[in-house]
Amino acid sequence: MGKKRKHSERGEGVAQPKKEEVAPERPARTLLGWKDKNQVNNEVEDNVDSPFFRNKEKVLVTCSRRINYRYRHLMLNLVSLLPHCKKDNKVESKETKGATLNELVELKNCSSCLFFECRKSKDLYLWMAKCPNGPSVKFLVSAVHTMEELKLTGNHLSGSRPILTFSENFEKDAHWKLLKEMLLQIFETPKDHRKAKPFHDHVFVFSIVDDHIWFRNYQISVHHNETDKLPRGGLDKMTLIEVGPRFCLNPIKIFGGSFGGPTLYENPFYVSPNQIRALEKKKKVGKFAKKVKAKTRRKMHEMSNPLEPDEFADMWKD
Repeated sequence: MGKKRKHSERGEGVAQPKKEEVAPERPARTLLGWKDKNQVNNEVEDNVDSPFFRNKEKVLVTCSRRINYRYRHLMLNLVSLLPHCKKDNKVESKETKGATLNELVELKNCSSCLFFECRKSKDLYLWMAKCPNGPSVKFLVSAVHTMEELKLTGNHLSGSRPILTFSENFEKDAHWKLLKEMLLQIFETPKDHRKAKPFHDHVFVFSIVDDHIWFRNYQISVHHNETDKLPRGGLDKMTLIEVGPRFCLNPIKIFGGSFGGPTLYENPFYVSPNQIRALEKKKKVGKFAKKVKAKTRRKMHEMSNPLEPDEFADMWKD
């Protein structure tokens, strides 16, 4: 057996400092290399105090049940054009859809919502809302043409950031200015989004014609070779090629809240599709009524003006 150490030997040894049990923290890694933690903290503090705005917009895109295949393809086209959007399951189109959609937007950590509501498998309504406080807009969607249907020659990269252009009509009235701001916030892709590419190669065009908002999507095409590169600002050689989809938005009402609330604006020229179909049926009924009246007038004319007997009517009977 080994010998025991004496107490005097234990006390004679010089007390050595203990080693640090905690490992030193690793510096933060960035795209440009490694950074010190203190340097990163200083940069974060500088960004908090800086006046620059960082866009953190996220859009929830969903639709109602029993939606038509054509309108579903339009919704999927918009999803492919907006890299900062999130999809969700179909929602039942009832009176309580506003509360359901606001809850879904909160669960998905979004700030806006695009809800495609289809009625009678014919009429498509688009709800565009800022959640949870509003405002929200209800549109009637018409003149729908999807990418698969048009088969246009334009083609741009998926996830690239678009340039939004608006016609001068958006500045004439207050409700058009509000709609322009909502379209800017929803359709504009954030600069530093993880799914977005850091360059522009297509244009979203919003124009007002006959109190309707018409949407077009164009690719920015630049024709140049490696030897003859396009100089900065050389817009003469740039061309626009349409990609799709196409649709037209007819504003119905603008609400102060999200999917409801006080009515801020109501379109006085809006006519519902049900009224249009009813008028067309009445026109068809009017055509049949005209034919019946013409027959009765003809009979009355024949009865009031009888023909005189013909002398040669019985000539060839023998």
